[in-house]
Amino acid sequence: MAKVKDGTNRRDFLKLAATTAPAAAVATVAGTDTAEAAAATDETRLQDTAHTRAYYDSTRF
Repeated sequence: MAKVKDGTNRRDFLKLAATTAPAAAVATVAGTDTAEAAAATDETRLQDTAHTRAYYDSTRF
């Protein structure tokens, strides 16, 4: 295997990548239990107009 200038090689990189990916996934999953969705307010909702009613009617199946 060809060595890189700093002394590491491809195999060392793959070992590091294989061990850090599961650790990152665990950290991500562990940190998501406190997330909450923001409640929709009147300011964030679409206004009730003929256009929005037509859009809602067109999306019904």
